[in-house]
Amino acid sequence: MRIGISCYSTFGGSGVVATEVGKALAVRGHEVHILSPSLPPRLVGFEDRLCFHEVRASPYPLFEDAPYSIALGSKMADVAEHHGLDILHAHYAIPHAMAALLARMALPHLKVVTTLHGTDITVVGSDPSYLPMVKMAIRESDGVTAVSDYLREETLRTFGVDREIDVIGNFVEPPGPERPDCRAWLAPKAAFVLTHISNFRPVKRVMDVIRVFERVRTEVPARLVMVGDGPDRVEAEAYCRDRGLAAEVRFTGKQLDIGTVLACSDLFLLPSATESFGLAALEAMGHRVPVIASRVGGLPEVVRHGVDGYLETMGDTEAMAQSALRLLKDDDLRKRMGDSARERALDTFAEGPIVDQYEALYRRVLGR
Repeated sequence: MRIGISCYSTFGGSGVVATEVGKALAVRGHEVHILSPSLPPRLVGFEDRLCFHEVRASPYPLFEDAPYSIALGSKMADVAEHHGLDILHAHYAIPHAMAALLARMALPHLKVVTTLHGTDITVVGSDPSYLPMVKMAIRESDGVTAVSDYLREETLRTFGVDREIDVIGNFVEPPGPERPDCRAWLAPKAAFVLTHISNFRPVKRVMDVIRVFERVRTEVPARLVMVGDGPDRVEAEAYCRDRGLAAEVRFTGKQLDIGTVLACSDLFLLPSATESFGLAALEAMGHRVPVIASRVGGLPEVVRHGVDGYLETMGDTEAMAQSALRLLKDDDLRKRMGDSARERALDTFAEGPIVDQYEALYRRVLGR
């Protein structure tokens, strides 16, 4: 098959999953073309049957902002016609699915598959100014997937669409070689390493991460590694300086080598207000890192409470801190949960079976 994949070029889940699916499909012999405003972070190295197409919206004096969605639709149509694409797989409803539908108007033989990732439904899609277009994108796509049962049900509830939505979860690959030397500079003096990875938006509740760590460090030696960047980073850094935590909290910014950080971690914190799936938690689990998270959205479908970590009420930082301390003070429990987490991540959410599901969906919409 010849497949076009459109995604955001971000460190977030949708960009990561779209890129990894594309790479896996190329390995299986499909011709894959990835379209994005810039090179996605996970698309590194030269690979056979995998091409990247940069989408640029040309400025025009009449427009206050360059119309990216139109430029994307035009680029999709151009790539699809020139390379003979069978399918456009849009990761995120707006603008990717809408742009794909525009391309299909130009090339009616094209099939459009849309994968819903979360905020395109729970935040953007439910906004009255976007809701009709998101609803149309879902209704008119030839195939639609959601990354969790929670997101599927939320989509049906929010938009009232009467159509089949396949649930195809995210996946992780087995971790590569570990670098144990990183602990020497992440956690001197045998301190535990707690880690958080996100885009530092309000929905991630970054200040809750800091407060959980602040409570934990009163009973055990610990360091906190904050990976990522975004609007709430300034507040979090200022709080750490004001509270005398700056020497114990490391803000790394965006990182490509997430695996090294997780390989040196003892616990992963994800106290989000909502998560459609929780890819960051799954990646931590793949590195044998137990997860302390909010019991929200699709997270209970990924993290089993009391088995792979602990799920607490959103905003209850004291309960999260107590769960963290329970694990940090019991080496056997932490190891047992870490082993369970890894087994679940690499079994239930293995790459092979999930890419199989995407291939089966493509064949279904193509009638093959």
